[in-house]
Amino acid sequence: MDLALYFFIQEEKIMSLNKKSVDDINVKGRRVLVRCDFNVPLKNGEITDETRIVAALPTIEKLMKDGGKLILCSHLGKVKNGPNEGESLAPVAKRLSEKLGKEVKFIADYNVTGADATAAVEAMNEGDVILLQNTRFRGKEETKPEEAGEAFAKELADLADDYVCDAFGSAHRAHASVAVVTKYITEKGGNNVVGYLMQKEIDFLGNAVENPVRPFVAILGGAKVADKLNVINTLLEKCDTLIIGGGMAYTFLKAKGYEIGKSLLDETKVDYCKEMMEKAEKSGKKLLLPIDTVCIDDFPNPIDDPSITTIVVDADKIPADKEGADIGPKTIELYAEAVKSAKTVVWNGPMGVFENPVLATGTKEVAKALSETSATTIIGGGDSAAAVNQLGYADKMSHISTGGGASLEFLEGKKLPGVYAADNK
Repeated sequence: MDLALYFFIQEEKIMSLNKKSVDDINVKGRRVLVRCDFNVPLKNGEITDETRIVAALPTIEKLMKDGGKLILCSHLGKVKNGPNEGESLAPVAKRLSEKLGKEVKFIADYNVTGADATAAVEAMNEGDVILLQNTRFRGKEETKPEEAGEAFAKELADLADDYVCDAFGSAHRAHASVAVVTKYITEKGGNNVVGYLMQKEIDFLGNAVENPVRPFVAILGGAKVADKLNVINTLLEKCDTLIIGGGMAYTFLKAKGYEIGKSLLDETKVDYCKEMMEKAEKSGKKLLLPIDTVCIDDFPNPIDDPSITTIVVDADKIPADKEGADIGPKTIELYAEAVKSAKTVVWNGPMGVFENPVLATGTKEVAKALSETSATTIIGGGDSAAAVNQLGYADKMSHISTGGGASLEFLEGKKLPGVYAADNK
């Protein structure tokens, strides 16, 4: 069957995001291919942040306990110049073995699904775990199906009886190991389900945003309006209050007729920002923009240089020779007040150049406001998740998404291939 037609049929079947999970299948004695997100940061071959490994453990431990034979796979890095040991998943296998208290057999073969993998799978006992080499080493993970992505997906499916997708960070990509593999698992009568991590993302980002407890406040930051065109438009239809911060706020301020000095500006999106402000007004939604801003002479180089000088000015009084780099104290108060009365809050994108300690106050204070509210708080991955983790507020949030790009596309209302390829209940 043509792949595009297959996904069209799959999407037509879907009435909701009510997907089968690992709790809905019996894996005893069955080979289970689990797509994880082990795209962890490495330095000199050592893992510097094991958050994604820890996040995968509940699903892995559940399947082990139920007697499945686990075949784990993941990508790591961009792999632009071909396979290399610097992006091998060997360190992940070692760390996983430590976490599980059981050897995770690593298949080092750059072919990923070759004879070594086949032999290792054939020798597995119930509860055993193997980890395949970086899926992008194969060179067919990201390519179009007609360029052999489907062949790779079929080889992955040939190793297993059932498939579990627990890699939300890759769910917005129709890659061989994320979505295409499900077609071949279905053809052989197997199950395609989501893991606990994916289920949580669906529950919060999918269902909670579609049916939020109100008032629903959305906070969008980051550098460029262009990155979040569809998210702004979609959230304005769903939320009660939309808060704008970060570099993209200055294009909105320009659209209001303010002079913004040397601040970040997307001139091609000024009219779009005007349209969004008009849309908010016509639909009775609040669209909050900065009322004051922290300005600097020039963008810090290096980005974390703490020696920069700042001034705080009202948002309509940015000097011609300055650039805005964070929200000011009056804006922080305004945004924190909006969050206090909310019942659901979604946040994606920092309020300023949070990588710099001098320009991180706005992001810190928004995170603090979210940590103190009784609302359901959903952090949409990426820099927002990094900020919340760095600031020590992670345990105060209802949900921190594991996918930056994926969470944005989910908030846009897009159908993520990795989610929609799973079987419906």
